[in-house]
Amino acid sequence: MLSGRQILIALAIKYQGDWNSIYSAISSKEICELNTYLEEFNKSTCKATTILDADYPQILKQIYMPPFVLFYYGDITLTHNPSKCLSIIGSRNPSSYGVKMATSLSEDLSNEYHVVSGMAKGIDGIAHRSAIKMGNKTIAIIGSGIDNVYPQENKDLYQILKKEHLVMSEYFGQVSPDSAHFPLRNRIIAGLSKATLIVEAQKQSGTSITATYALSFSRTVLAVPNTADSNSACNRLIKEGAVLVENAKDVIEELNQTAFVGSEIQQNS
Repeated sequence: MLSGRQILIALAIKYQGDWNSIYSAISSKEICELNTYLEEFNKSTCKATTILDADYPQILKQIYMPPFVLFYYGDITLTHNPSKCLSIIGSRNPSSYGVKMATSLSEDLSNEYHVVSGMAKGIDGIAHRSAIKMGNKTIAIIGSGIDNVYPQENKDLYQILKKEHLVMSEYFGQVSPDSAHFPLRNRIIAGLSKATLIVEAQKQSGTSITATYALSFSRTVLAVPNTADSNSACNRLIKEGAVLVENAKDVIEELNQTAFVGSEIQQNS
């Protein structure tokens, strides 16, 4: 008989990470013909943590649609103290100003926090690479299968994350990136962290979705201001109450005085 975690892993593979399909299968107690999917997992080199496991990031149990399974490479313990995790995200096509701010902020803040981002082109990739440059740890949540590197331009980054840091996905193997995956991926980025820092983004963007998730999870949202004539999600968020950030000191001071009940979840679980 299959264990609960084996069933979850098999369903996650069968339904290609689709949360609603997995939930329906669990509700209907679907346990037949799952061995084929477990064999796929056993042949792979990735690891998996399920919502039933002790090493699962406990903070994610509180979020909207908590992942049933996370496939990963690297050090899962990087997720176990969410008060030490900071999401740094932004535009896939940043301006020179966005590149400059993302680089300096990520380098400085990675000395205090594990940088969490989405391994996308642009600011996400800059955030990861800046943390690595400083000799600090970083976590990537990707919107494709755990073995499907997207975008290809970050293949070198993926290999470093895989071996020395942490890369995670709800999707197994070579599942293709899909437009529906990325908004859902963003809930995990926001959920894993004490706060989300947005460096540069347009008003209608995936970055704005992550900010919305962060707010709904009662996380701190911080934003770097842009010019008044830009189509800036950061400016809008600051108007709505996000913390204005000019340098790393602003972030550290804000978060040092911000209570975060999630920091106790893993310790007390």
